[in-house]
Amino acid sequence: MLKKWVVALAAAGFAAAALAQSYPSRPVRIVVAAGTGGPDIVARVVAAQLTEQTGQPFVVENRPGANGIIGSDAVAKAAPDGHTLLVYSSGLVINPFIHKKMPYDTAKDFTPVTNLVVSPGLFIAVHPSVPAKNLKEFVELARKPETKYSYSTPGVGNTWHLAMEVFNSVAGTRLQHIPYKGGGPATAALVAGEVQAMVSSPAPLMPHYKSGKVRVLAYSAPARNPSAPDVPTTAEAGLPAYNVDGGWFGMFGPANLPAEVTDKLHREVKAALGQPKVRERLIAMGVEPLGNSPAEFRKFFFDELRLHEERVRVTKLTAE
Repeated sequence: MLKKWVVALAAAGFAAAALAQSYPSRPVRIVVAAGTGGPDIVARVVAAQLTEQTGQPFVVENRPGANGIIGSDAVAKAAPDGHTLLVYSSGLVINPFIHKKMPYDTAKDFTPVTNLVVSPGLFIAVHPSVPAKNLKEFVELARKPETKYSYSTPGVGNTWHLAMEVFNSVAGTRLQHIPYKGGGPATAALVAGEVQAMVSSPAPLMPHYKSGKVRVLAYSAPARNPSAPDVPTTAEAGLPAYNVDGGWFGMFGPANLPAEVTDKLHREVKAALGQPKVRERLIAMGVEPLGNSPAEFRKFFFDELRLHEERVRVTKLTAE
């Protein structure tokens, strides 16, 4: 009996090794659980390099809706073979605390592969029509009862929404939330003047900041963003209590993704992020390439679940 178990285990080991060696054996679908902007931009940069490295197409598919739940659910229910992946933001760890019913278990139905990039802070930006040249002036203006300013986000309950509600709490403002279907439309709304403000990870706003179509008042990290050195930190701008990180864009597979496939995928992503052309492009967007190990990302992921449970409790954010 023992001999049969040994043979069975060896066979399983050989099968797993063979699976990892042949992976990817066909096109890989990367589901971005959001519209254009934000994780979509990062996913496309990384996917192009993975296609070049592996010889198999890594195809990005945007599946926005319900603050990422629709796209995430598609991956949670996919075959765990590494050919369907999820790229999404920290909205993934906010959803279970603002939605009463979820079609999947966030803590159990995904395999964390790696954190692609991190953003140490968020841009606080306004439309140029807002008569505030700095953060202090904007806060003073927004506090006035007659001021009726609104802000855009990619939807209800996402990272930017939570961050702006924290801003309202810290700054004593009452900016009204206007949700859009994705980071791209939310950014376009600010550029068009449909809303007066937004907080955003740097990537979607960077080209508009550089072209002067939006005014970035502050960056919510301890140090200035290297791609926007003229933008002060929130501490420098007079609001030190607003020290909020810009979130992250991670890669996940369905639950039970074989460790050998997870590890090989991580190695390919790590190599992609190490390419100078990829690094330079991502850094120019205002994010920092990371590519940490599956074990490191798994620990980080569960820490983030606990952190956002508390943030949602404090801000009383709800999607209902």
